[in-house]
Amino acid sequence: MTQLEQLPIPLLLWYREHARVLPWRTHPTPYRVWISEIMLQQTRVAAVLDYYRRFLEEAPTVKDLAQLPEERLMKLWQGLGYYSRARNLQKAARQIMEEWGGVFPNTYEAIRSLAGVGDYTAGAISSIAFGLPVPAVDGNVLRVCARVRGDDADISAQATKKRVTRDLSQVIPLDAPGAFNQAMMELGATVCLPNGAPLCDRCPVSGFCRAFQEGRTGELPVKVAKKERRVEERTVYLFFSGDRVALRRRGNKGLLAGLWEYPNELADGTHYPQVWGLSPGHLERAGTGKHIFSHIEWRMSALAGELEEGTPLPQGWVWASREELRQVYAIPNAFQAFAPQVAARLGPF
Repeated sequence: MTQLEQLPIPLLLWYREHARVLPWRTHPTPYRVWISEIMLQQTRVAAVLDYYRRFLEEAPTVKDLAQLPEERLMKLWQGLGYYSRARNLQKAARQIMEEWGGVFPNTYEAIRSLAGVGDYTAGAISSIAFGLPVPAVDGNVLRVCARVRGDDADISAQATKKRVTRDLSQVIPLDAPGAFNQAMMELGATVCLPNGAPLCDRCPVSGFCRAFQEGRTGELPVKVAKKERRVEERTVYLFFSGDRVALRRRGNKGLLAGLWEYPNELADGTHYPQVWGLSPGHLERAGTGKHIFSHIEWRMSALAGELEEGTPLPQGWVWASREELRQVYAIPNAFQAFAPQVAARLGPF
C-alpha cells in the first residue's frame, strides 16, 4: 500500500477531532464555499473571518453580488489585496445569473468555467458543496504529499501539481471527498507547516511519512525560487485642503487597477505637482513605507502639502473627506503606512 493510499482513514479521524470551526464549514452552501475559497487565496484564515462576515451580510446571494455597485464591492474588499479576485467574483456571479438562472452550477466543468476559478477552487467547491470526488490541490496539499511520499519534485512545477492531482483522485474517499480535501488543507495549515518547521508529534500520518521517517522534513518540499522582485522607489503626495485629502483613481488595467490611491509616481527627480498643474505650499516629509507585491516591491517616501480651497484637481482625482475614506473609497493596503498622517489631519477613519 502506498503512502497516499494510507492517508484517508487516519486523516479523516484526525480531522473529525481537530478541524477548526469556520463559518463556511458550518453552512457549506456552494455560494458560501466559493466566497471563502476566493478570499482565502494568498490570505490567512484569521485575516479573512471579518471580511467574510461583512461580505455575506451585504451580498448574501449570487444575485446580490451580481448587482453590487463596483465602488461598494471594492470597499468591502479593501485590505484583502489581490483586488482582481473581487472583480472576478462579480463577473462569475453575473455568469451564474445569465447562464444558469441564478442557480450555482453543480458540475466540476461548469464551476471551472467561472471567472477567477481555477482547478483548486473548482475542486474545493465540487467536493465540499456537492460531494463530488475531485481533489483540491493547493500549496498546503502539495507540501503534505511531498513530505508523506518523500518526493523531491519541484512543487511549483505544473507537472508536479498534475501528477499529485491524478494520484489523489485515485485515493479520495467517494463517501467523504469534501472532508478529505479539507482535512488535507487543515493538516498543511496547522501541522505540516512550511519552512522546515512541521509539528510531527501532532501529525496523524507521521507513522508512514517518509520525510519524517528519514529526517528530511527540513528539505521537503522542494520549491524552485522565483526570480527576484523589481524594486521601485516612489514618491507619495498627500495633498490636503481644509478637511479633505486628494485621491487619484488608477487606470483600469495593471497593478491595483481601478482603485483609489494617494497620488504617487516614480522618484525620478520630476517635480510632479508642477506637472499636474498644482501649487501646494511647502512640501514636508511625511514618512516612509514599503509594500511587496508578487513581482514588484514599492519603497515609498511621502511628501505632504496644502492646496488652496477650491483648487481644481486633475481629471480622475477627487477630494475625499474622513467619512468618504471610511465609507466610500477603497484605498489599497500598499498605502497603509501613510494612514496615520492622513488621520492626524482629518481624524481617524
